[in-house]
Amino acid sequence: MSSQNLIRIALGAYLVIFFSYLLGPLVIMSLTAFNSPGFPSVSPWECFTYEWFDVLIRDKHIRDGIINSVIIGIGTVILSVSMGLAASIVLSQIWARFRSTFYTLIIAPILIPGVVLGISTLVFWDRFGGFLGMSDGSMLGSLFHNGIFLTILGQSSFIASYTMLVFVARMQRFDPILNEAALDLGATHTQAFRKILLPFMRPAIASAAVLAFLASFENYNTTTFTIVDYKTLTTVLAQKVRLGINPSISSLAFVIIVLTIFAALIFEAVNRNKARKEAIRTGKEVEKKASVLPAFMRGNPAAFGVVLLSFIVIVMFGTAMKHNPAECKAQVFEAKQVEIKRRIEALKEKRRLKIEAQGGTRPATGAAKPGTGSSSNGSFGGVFAPSNLNNTQGD
Repeated sequence: MSSQNLIRIALGAYLVIFFSYLLGPLVIMSLTAFNSPGFPSVSPWECFTYEWFDVLIRDKHIRDGIINSVIIGIGTVILSVSMGLAASIVLSQIWARFRSTFYTLIIAPILIPGVVLGISTLVFWDRFGGFLGMSDGSMLGSLFHNGIFLTILGQSSFIASYTMLVFVARMQRFDPILNEAALDLGATHTQAFRKILLPFMRPAIASAAVLAFLASFENYNTTTFTIVDYKTLTTVLAQKVRLGINPSISSLAFVIIVLTIFAALIFEAVNRNKARKEAIRTGKEVEKKASVLPAFMRGNPAAFGVVLLSFIVIVMFGTAMKHNPAECKAQVFEAKQVEIKRRIEALKEKRRLKIEAQGGTRPATGAAKPGTGSSSNGSFGGVFAPSNLNNTQGD
């Protein structure tokens, strides 16, 4: 075998191990969402069921946590994207001698632990509201003590740094001559920003918004100190893990995974479809009309993946309405009862044999019979034997 083949085999084995390490826990967690035991487990497999999705839908705490997480995520996106875009513009136009200092100040929140950010946000805005003389009953006073508002501020303080990095990477490809030409032609700074810079930054804005929302949605360290009386999805899940979980958590993870894959496939399918239309328009590719597949699926495996995933989800919804695991659960319950009885009988038989073995060896050791008052009778040398107790009462 040549060294080239060995390298390929080693690389293939490494990729299998690498992706198994990354995706293995997600696959296992997804499987536990369809197993009937009350604790998430794959082995032993008992009954295929959809009941944990129904438990998930009926869980009020998780519903409220998801709603609060979405509200906080939208607010964090608006605030952090605005601050990140402004910081990237300032960084590209500031004097060179101050650029490194300004960059360090903007990046610093990333290096600060989330616990510190959460506590400092809570303390600062509480003191700030007290400094302005706003009591808890007033509208602004309640705003400074509102968990959702404080969480948006706390998360935006470091997520804005991530968005700024995205915008800086995009700004490096921007030609400032375009902006200067617009100003020379009589455009105001606002018009130049709205018609030249903003369209150029649109892809980075979309990427930064997605990054900010995901970072906000999964954040726990900062949120746990600023959320106060409200609950987000991460804090609800953390509380459930401490108090005991059931496979409804796995069903939630499965839903999130499916939605993520679905969004990624749609995004890739749209981009491939645009690239294909652009290639046909420029003459680089000839459109094949004689095809059974629809136009958006031709040469677009991502679109085929979207259709396949949609079909699987529809089939799951259809089978969930008709599938009833009650009979399977009854059989599993009976099997468990039989197994418990068998183990009890085995323990009884083992104990009986042990007692018989001990009774057979007792005469050989010269052990005295109960009531003889021998010193070998019991741990106290027969002090509490019936005969001794009678003599004591007689005395």
